[in-house]
Amino acid sequence: MANFISEFSTLVGQQVTIKGWAYNVRSSGKIAFLQIRDGSGFVQAVVVQAAVDEESWKVASEATLESSFVVTGEVTKHPKQEGVYELQVANLELVQKAEEYPIGKKEHGPDFLLDNRHLWLRAPSQWAIQRVRDEIISATYDYFHEHGFTKIDSPILTPSACEGTTELFEIDYFEERKAYLSQSGQLYLEAAIASVGRCFDFGPVFRAEKSKTRRHLTEFWMMDAEMAFVEHEENLKIQEELVSYIVKRVLENRAAELKILERDVEPLKKVQAPFERMTHAEAIAILRKQGSDIGDMDDLGADDETTLTKMYEKPIFIERYPSAVKAFYMKRDPSDPTRVLNADLLAPEGYGEVIGGSQREDDYEELLKRIREHNLPEDAFSWYLDLRKYGSVPHSGFGYGLERLVAWICGLHHVRETIPFPRLINRLEP
Repeated sequence: MANFISEFSTLVGQQVTIKGWAYNVRSSGKIAFLQIRDGSGFVQAVVVQAAVDEESWKVASEATLESSFVVTGEVTKHPKQEGVYELQVANLELVQKAEEYPIGKKEHGPDFLLDNRHLWLRAPSQWAIQRVRDEIISATYDYFHEHGFTKIDSPILTPSACEGTTELFEIDYFEERKAYLSQSGQLYLEAAIASVGRCFDFGPVFRAEKSKTRRHLTEFWMMDAEMAFVEHEENLKIQEELVSYIVKRVLENRAAELKILERDVEPLKKVQAPFERMTHAEAIAILRKQGSDIGDMDDLGADDETTLTKMYEKPIFIERYPSAVKAFYMKRDPSDPTRVLNADLLAPEGYGEVIGGSQREDDYEELLKRIREHNLPEDAFSWYLDLRKYGSVPHSGFGYGLERLVAWICGLHHVRETIPFPRLINRLEP
């Protein structure tokens, strides 16, 4: 059984066998250096001609980028770098000799790298991003399971929109029916809270809006959570705890990956509850002082969010938006019915919205009124209205976009780097 490079700190002085790929190759006279990647980490394999058999030296001297190998040798500490290890090769076996690799060391444009995404995923930076992504997912599950939440799987195929938007992917269903790819599992989770109390889902969602911004994909992963007997203030507290928990986990478990990405971790160390908080009205006043012409009842745009998040070191809750710009299911603020009990969480350093959440309307007549005001088909939401007939309770929820969290925590400019195979309005391959 092969060893993993990630285990090398415990294997110094021992002979091991690893299986992996050469992501860099160089030689100097009678010594060859193969940078090996095995999925768990990276190591320099040192092949000295005098220390290996003739076949191993032939394999090393003819090695090409991305060829695959079985390598046996002794683990040693790097002579100059603390915490770095090398492999002194005793035997090198070729698994497959790769053809000339199309991604060279020169600069490549984003379109070329997206066309070759199936190969670009092998780059150390992409490896690091996917490992951070995995840690965020794992931390999310751990936080929720430690706090009494149950995972509920909501459907991908839905009969109607969650938020009344027309920007849905429509598909032909059976017997001339239409169905839509889900935008969110929220409404279904609201049904589940009367069973399990607190729940979350995590899966792909789809938005057909023709957006080309650095924050949008047509297919992305969403975490939605819903909680019975939780009102606005407690909803924000849970979001603070979750985000702080996730960032702390990444800092603890993915420091090496953040280093590969050259991420300045000092801003991330400041992500601790409590977060900054302001009302929508207060945010508008601040933006106007910064030169914005945003209106009193306008939703915040990406530029507005960027402006605000560059002013604070911690994430910011913007709460109590105008009801006119928010979804039908959000509960009105009792102190000002023109506003809703909601909040968007903006990530610092210019990254903007990563979470949207609200207290949900729990009164049957009020919810029916909102559905009619939004010109939504009542029959499509009859089951959702039922939830307010049979034991309705105050409840709240929120959702985060995984790719936006990954972009912020990794310090990436565009969300297309955060998902293995991005789907954009002009890209469906590979």
